Amino acid sequence: MIMTPLMHRSAYAVSPSAMDAALQRFLQATTTSTTAQDSVQQDGQVFSISVDVPGLSREQLHIELQDKTVRLSSIEGAPRSVQRAWKLPSSIDAAASKASLENGVLTLVLSTSQPTTQTLAIA
Repeated sequence: MIMTPLMHRSAYAVSPSAMDAALQRFLQATTTSTTAQDSVQQDGQVFSISVDVPGLSREQLHIELQDKTVRLSSIEGAPRSVQRAWKLPSSIDAAASKASLENGVLTLVLSTSQPTTQTLAIA
């Protein structure tokens, strides 16, 4: 008969709660995207926004310009999910703005409209 010492498992195994916490941290780090990949620059009345969107085509991206807000999102069924929003200090002129996608980098060149002052004549 062979005798082996009986060891208590908890002394050598990591508790499930520690493993769960480690897995949660790993998944959060890989699934959440940071804005560090975004670059916003201002040159007078023009804002340039560059966003890394590797693996997405221009057909899979949706850009919405509304007053001072820019929203970028990927369509349903795209290989990866992208959702970003920026609020600029002044209204965006959609007609003078443009977007381009090259080598997985989306570049938005947004022209802002000049605030106008109107006078009202007293009747």
